[in-house]
Amino acid sequence: MSSISAPDIASLLSLDPYLSPFKSHLDTLYSSYQQTRDRILSLSPSLEEFARSYRDFGIQIQTDNSVRCKEWAPNLARLNLAGDFNHWNKSEYELERKESGIWELVIQPDDKGHCKIPVGSDLRYFCEDKQGNKFDRISPWARYVTQGTRIYFNEVFLPSPQFEWGYKSPTPPRVLYIYESHVGICTPEPKISSYVEFADTVIPRIAKLGYNSVQLMAVMEHAYYASFGYQVTSFFAPSSRFGPPDTLKYLIDTAHKHGMLVLLDLVHSHASNNTTDGLNSFDGSDSHYFLSGPAGKHDQWNSRIFDYTNTDTLKFLLSNLEYWVSEFKFDGFRFDGVTSMLYHHHGVNYSFSGDYNEYFNEYLNQGAVNYMMLANEYLHTKYPNIVTIAEDVSGFPGLCRPVHEGGVGFDYRLAMSTPDLWIKLLKESTTDAEWNVGNIVHTLNNRRYKEKNIAYVESHDQALVGDKSIAFWLMDQEMYTNMSVLSDLTPRIERGIALHKILRLLTFGLGGEGILTFMGNEFGHPEWLDFPREGNGESYHYCRRQYNLADDELLRYKFLERFDGAILTAERDYKWLDRGNGYIYLAHESDKVIVFERGDLCFAFNLHWESFQGYRTQVKTPGKYKVVLNSDAEQFGGQNRVDLSTEYFSYTEGDKFYISTYLPSRTALVFQLCD
Repeated sequence: MSSISAPDIASLLSLDPYLSPFKSHLDTLYSSYQQTRDRILSLSPSLEEFARSYRDFGIQIQTDNSVRCKEWAPNLARLNLAGDFNHWNKSEYELERKESGIWELVIQPDDKGHCKIPVGSDLRYFCEDKQGNKFDRISPWARYVTQGTRIYFNEVFLPSPQFEWGYKSPTPPRVLYIYESHVGICTPEPKISSYVEFADTVIPRIAKLGYNSVQLMAVMEHAYYASFGYQVTSFFAPSSRFGPPDTLKYLIDTAHKHGMLVLLDLVHSHASNNTTDGLNSFDGSDSHYFLSGPAGKHDQWNSRIFDYTNTDTLKFLLSNLEYWVSEFKFDGFRFDGVTSMLYHHHGVNYSFSGDYNEYFNEYLNQGAVNYMMLANEYLHTKYPNIVTIAEDVSGFPGLCRPVHEGGVGFDYRLAMSTPDLWIKLLKESTTDAEWNVGNIVHTLNNRRYKEKNIAYVESHDQALVGDKSIAFWLMDQEMYTNMSVLSDLTPRIERGIALHKILRLLTFGLGGEGILTFMGNEFGHPEWLDFPREGNGESYHYCRRQYNLADDELLRYKFLERFDGAILTAERDYKWLDRGNGYIYLAHESDKVIVFERGDLCFAFNLHWESFQGYRTQVKTPGKYKVVLNSDAEQFGGQNRVDLSTEYFSYTEGDKFYISTYLPSRTALVFQLCD
């Protein structure tokens, strides 16, 4: 079959002329996507019907109280269901093999019409493969699994009652202010916190601060708690550590009540290597939903790689997307590990320089790209308000352009170079004089034209044990001794608080079209995150977020949280994130001053340890200016060195306009034209 072009590929090529020499590669990708789509539609009446397979597969109660079991397991010779409901009799209920590796069983209700499997029963499949091996598994489609006395999970028969939703999903906001969260660590107590606790404490807090979206990590069930939720074992089961499924629905309904979108951190890039309680080797084969042999194994993550060319794998993954949206009302997804999906080398030991030959070669995983195109096209067609975000470090061109242009279809990509910029700068610089402001503004402003980015200062990985948050890199051990307003403001704390504010405003001002904060970073959470494990005596002491620090009026954390809220308020009032890239007026190396225009605002940053009087600051439009955001304000823990009543009148030099400003040391100012 000859390749075909995407209908609007001319739009993509006009936005990115460097793609023109690679048009044949784009045509091949789009043709393969169309072939995959056509293959699905030859087997199913519609993509929607195909993606509703979760309603058909697994162990499900029917309206007449019978229980239907249906699984795809082509390598099995025998498949039996047992549980505490039948005293674990492994031979009583045997599934019948149908065509194409499908197995089915219907357990009729008892004589009184009651379901034979009581609610809360533990269930497992007992299997024998074609090679004669015997083993037990849980259904790949299990919707609730729990860890009992055994270290692995059992499926729990828990037909969901009809949850009464109180609130509709809100209309997507103009831009995203995302609060990235892990439910289990959401309280100051050293324990596993619950969906209900998150809903009742964190949601109101961050809504008040100004966030309009919450991104939930570790929702998809995972046997290893310390994996941060990225070693998924049950793709359709909300993690039972945090409560039953209906309490997750309560959390999402509460977020919608506060006008917030809820995004799921989705892991379709790989799956846990577990067999007893995972998806791996469900039918005893090396393949099943995965690639066989070395190609099906991610050595760095010790996990399995999906076979994105397999129709049954696509059915499983697309159904998973539909399940989370239709059953739980998630408003979108952050696709984890997109770089690993894009390339057969998974981005491991591979450096991307921006050369387009690094993207379009034999390493490109065409099947995975086709799946992401299919997923985005399906979601955006059925749910026009859905939000999809790609975690890709490679900068793959067209990732965030529509499928009809030949793109992959995501709405946003994470600006992953920014956290790397800050952490490298803080780790490697011995003095502030070494900060290269030209490199800072280049990194923040360097993104693909018309492909939206989510800007963030630090990643959740930096919160993990062995690394440090930005606040701790800046202030280190003094955070334990000098964060009280009753103690002296030491040079390290003064510098740390000032630069923490500057880094956040600079990143959010210049670095993207949406913003993201990992929970606790908005107020400079002082400690790393260490999940309970053998190496720390299974302790939960560091497995928590201490919001009490920001609430304590005697501690300086409150200043950082206030400034975070002020940034969100300013963006909401003056709207710069959706106004294109910032225009850089100045990146002065010796002065350490950065000035740029974005939207109708002028941003001025002095990263220097000295103040500047009468600093010539370029503006776009002549007129009178005022300060609308000042990081040095007393309410933000600053020294209040800027008089907010001052009016700044522009003057002309040649064909440019300037205002004369006072730029205190380590201060950020935002100016607005007011006349």
